[in-house]
Amino acid sequence: MNDPVNRTMLLVDIERFSDRDDVEQAFLRRMLYDVVDRTMERAGIDETLRLRADQGDSVMEFIDPNVSVPQLLRSVVSELPAQLRAVNRMASSAAQMRLRAVVATGFIALDERGIWVGSDLNHACRLLDADLLRAALRERPDDVALCVSQSVYAGIVRHDHPGIPAEEFHEAILATKNGPLPAWLLGPVPAPGQAAAVPGAAAGAARTPVPDASGERPGPAGGAQAGPSGGGPACAPAPVAAPAPAAQPPAGVHFTGGAPVFGGSFVMGDQHGVSGGRVVGDVVMGGAGGLPRSARTSGGPAPEQDGPAPEQTGTGPDTAGPRARPSPGASGDAGEGAPR
Repeated sequence: MNDPVNRTMLLVDIERFSDRDDVEQAFLRRMLYDVVDRTMERAGIDETLRLRADQGDSVMEFIDPNVSVPQLLRSVVSELPAQLRAVNRMASSAAQMRLRAVVATGFIALDERGIWVGSDLNHACRLLDADLLRAALRERPDDVALCVSQSVYAGIVRHDHPGIPAEEFHEAILATKNGPLPAWLLGPVPAPGQAAAVPGAAAGAARTPVPDASGERPGPAGGAQAGPSGGGPACAPAPVAAPAPAAQPPAGVHFTGGAPVFGGSFVMGDQHGVSGGRVVGDVVMGGAGGLPRSARTSGGPAPEQDGPAPEQTGTGPDTAGPRARPSPGASGDAGEGAPR
């Protein structure tokens, strides 16, 4: 292995690269090379002053220590997003590309197989893969999320060089498999709960808390955040029971104060099927061959019926109770055979 050398490192990774098919991945790799090359050119960094290591869905640029780090950082802050927007404007929806980027410094060495190694490089790779940086890219509308190492912030960013907005960098502790690493994120730092969220059906879609009747929003741990009026959590109002659907009337003839409702069916001929409800007036049971009306009202015996006389309902004076059938010799009757 060669002796370690000091280098400025730029690491750039494509978001959700493995979700694409082979054709899309090949296209995205070409676009990533073009974006990084143009960013280096705008920074005035010649190809002879940088070495590239290809990682499939990412590239690593190792830049000569004689190159100005503020010059590189200015180009990454401004030119990298601009070049990416230019590419995405001409690409289809399946070929849209979003990037995570890390700028770090440290010592690296080249082993016998031509692979760059070193603990400083490992730390830079951990920053690139940190959940917090992934969450930052998911939350912001821009297509680039940038993070710089502690050494780059202390040596370059905090001195507020022209073109490097020191006030927009925020300190964050990134959880990595090598333990927590300090870093500085360009733009807002995501909430701790967002860093562990993974897009896709396995993790479920993120839900926006809905305020209840007191104006509070449920907190991330099942509690509640105070609403506009302050205070603690409040119970949600009990749900109002929906009115029961109106029961359908049974089949038959129904008089409900309005127009009559006819359920069932009518049989053509001399028979009429009646079911349910009450019937006003005379009901003729049987076919056309029954006794004529004159036989039932002029001296003949009253036809027998199997049950009590049907009741009459209504609002007139004759509806106080069941209608009595006239019988011969009754008081107030005209008598047998007397004309009506």
